[in-house]
Amino acid sequence: MIFKPNKGLPTRDGYGEEILKLGKENPNIYVVDSDIGKSCKTVEFSKTLPQQHVNVGIAEQNSCGVAAGLASCGKIPFVTTYAVFGSMRMLEQIRQEVCYPKLNVKIACSHGGLTPANDGASHQGIEDMGVLRTIPNMTVIMGADYYATKKLVRAAAEYDGPVYLRFTRDAVPFIYDESEEFEIGKAKTLCEGGDVAIIANGDVLSLALLACEELKKLGIGARVVDMHTIKPLDVEAVTKAVDEIGRIITVEDHNILNGLGSAVCEVAAEMGKGIVYRIGIRDKFGESAPYERLLAKNDITVEEIVSQAKRLMGKEV
Repeated sequence: MIFKPNKGLPTRDGYGEEILKLGKENPNIYVVDSDIGKSCKTVEFSKTLPQQHVNVGIAEQNSCGVAAGLASCGKIPFVTTYAVFGSMRMLEQIRQEVCYPKLNVKIACSHGGLTPANDGASHQGIEDMGVLRTIPNMTVIMGADYYATKKLVRAAAEYDGPVYLRFTRDAVPFIYDESEEFEIGKAKTLCEGGDVAIIANGDVLSLALLACEELKKLGIGARVVDMHTIKPLDVEAVTKAVDEIGRIITVEDHNILNGLGSAVCEVAAEMGKGIVYRIGIRDKFGESAPYERLLAKNDITVEEIVSQAKRLMGKEV
């Protein structure tokens, strides 16, 4: 595919629109809010479907317990909050009350990664996907744009079991259109190339696509893979990239520890071949600054992807 930069929309907008549509279609769909519905885009749901909406107040741990109770009665609750709260403040409740009994609870979190930007380190959920992928029975998903998010929210609603969904606060570029279909656990290959594989997810997939275009100008063919589900990881797609190419770059708006890069490295290590270079947040907290500046400070850039691709190809950087 040829990707052109565009303004796009925050993926939380896609969640807000799709969860309302799902709620109208299915009276068993519930939203459990923690008093931040405006930020998480569930205000219209609460107004339109008040009988399917519960606001527990600023009590995220309690929201998880309420959701577990709803799920035990056959409902499909979406606990909605920020990524830092939904993955870490609620962690014990997610483990004990949702994942251990394998209840049909969805944890739907906005403000993932560095997109909280000026809100600072306290609100930037850079560890969330890694934390939750270690919990048995949990599925972990991040759509790359508005349209992908809408489809993946719907897929999560149809999936029987715990799911963590991560959204962005800031606008991210459109990559897909409304006709695109998604399957949980099945990666999407957007560009073909035999020199290097770039595996990315979420808000930084657009950077991988831009890097692919720059690499073409240098005579380097890049395969770009959207790994929207990091658990269960599409092991087949990673194995194919390692077997056919062997030079992998992962790109994520997340700590490089225990996120997408780590998941890909685990596959390569068990195969005993290939080289993986991880681009992401290098095990440090964020800070207050515009989103694009924070990405640049962490070397999550088109330039860094191109530079590392050249290095892996043995070309002068």
